[in-house]
Amino acid sequence: MQSLTIKGSRSSTQCCGAEPWGSPFSLLCRFSPAPVHFSSTLLTLFSLFSAVGCAVGPWGPWSSCSSPCGVGSKDRSRQVTVPPRHGGEPCPDLKQRRGCLGDDPACGAAKGVAKLLPDSFSPDIRDPWRRTGMQRSEEPPSSHLPISCSFFRLTQVAAACRGQPWSRRLQRDRQVCVECWGDTVHGHPRCDGYGVQGARTFWVATSIAGCQGSWVREALQEGCACPPPAFIFV
Repeated sequence: MQSLTIKGSRSSTQCCGAEPWGSPFSLLCRFSPAPVHFSSTLLTLFSLFSAVGCAVGPWGPWSSCSSPCGVGSKDRSRQVTVPPRHGGEPCPDLKQRRGCLGDDPACGAAKGVAKLLPDSFSPDIRDPWRRTGMQRSEEPPSSHLPISCSFFRLTQVAAACRGQPWSRRLQRDRQVCVECWGDTVHGHPRCDGYGVQGARTFWVATSIAGCQGSWVREALQEGCACPPPAFIFV
């Protein structure tokens, strides 16, 4: 076993066997036939090339549930404070994920299944006065607008939807606009199945067997009309 003498110091330190294999100290001790004398400059140089293991900070907070209603996931992460160098211990996992159940107060609306028809069935089309662009004198100017229009991103569409020209517009990843006319006279200002913002809900195309799927509502506007071609809630 060879000894390591630090220049300018009265003490000597045993180096062979004290350092991990592959470090500068152990290599020099292993192949040197005589005690090795190091200056402070060399010691500093060797320390720059020594193996350094990864160090990470504490875990951050969990994110909110990815689904406002039903099954979703939460994530959290942590940062690297000291990156590994020269073959040091690699970094552990920096991200974690776990399941969750969204419990948004509006989740009750996500249970309904929307029933769709093309906008050719809207009151604007059935009423000959509105269809020709004429307005009845006893109606206020805004009475011909739907209660709301919802914009959905289609996430799943059954193959049966290819059977009719109007239902072929229902294609996966496409955004569609659906008008809600409701029934304010009988106290039903909302439409069944209008969904919850950001939550996956379900729909069926009325009068087309097997035409169904899912979507996620991206926006909801009050008192507006959808640009054609559009759909309506039944």
